[in-house]
Amino acid sequence: MAEGAGLEVRPITAEDVDQVARFLAAELNGRLSAETWAAAVVPPWPVDAPNHGFLLADSGRVVGVQLAIYSERMILGRAERFCNLAAWCVLDDYRLHGVRLLRSALAQPGYTFTDLSPSGSVIEVNQRLKFTEFDTTSVLLPNLPRRTDRTIAITADPVALAEALSQADLRLHLDHRGCLAARQVMISHGDDTCLVVYRRDRRKRISAFASILYASRPELLRRALPALRAYLLRKDRLIATLAEVRLVGRPAGAVDLPGTRRKMFRSDDLTADQVDYLYSELTCVPW
Repeated sequence: MAEGAGLEVRPITAEDVDQVARFLAAELNGRLSAETWAAAVVPPWPVDAPNHGFLLADSGRVVGVQLAIYSERMILGRAERFCNLAAWCVLDDYRLHGVRLLRSALAQPGYTFTDLSPSGSVIEVNQRLKFTEFDTTSVLLPNLPRRTDRTIAITADPVALAEALSQADLRLHLDHRGCLAARQVMISHGDDTCLVVYRRDRRKRISAFASILYASRPELLRRALPALRAYLLRKDRLIATLAEVRLVGRPAGAVDLPGTRRKMFRSDDLTADQVDYLYSELTCVPW
């Protein structure tokens, strides 16, 4: 365990972003450049964020990082503040100090906290800290070129989205338009519309999967799944769609996914069905 008078935990400020980004590119995920990490650290939506997370420094050198992505949402007519615990990376020699970063983030009052990509020992730490797991039971749906319902339209055209989306959906669309990992389409059926947010995901080193993160009208999404899958194959060259059962059910041709990636949250007020995956690392970080 590293010790020393120069060891400190402090908030990540705007002045720290470049140094933190270089650390994450070198120590966590080298597929992303330092420039990409820097862009992901600062989300594009307007929010009064107290920091960008917390860092562990030894005599001024970054040796650990806990990113945090903040947002404010209206839930049942009430403003709720969210803190998404994003990338957590600590050098091996300082590993026993890593929980100090997490506790510093959680010590901030008034937030619902989400951790949408915990792994390994992080899951056990979160459980001890009273996090609750989402039901992430998921299916894989092959993306096939055929579509059967010609009354359903799908577009990513921003002009079309701006003209047709409801006010609430339009706000979500605009907030995520500059996110590096978020892709958006609108499903239309007559006057009904559904905003779908998804990301390009990687499985077994193959980056050709669409992971659905959000749908404003799940019932319309379920009806339009064949058309959406054909669209994703044709437009994005994505070979399959990954989605949670609680969002899409188990349509014909679905394959249950073993070892689903776990997701967790901690809140004094909200339940799992009131918390989604927007405004998070899943939309901001294109790993």
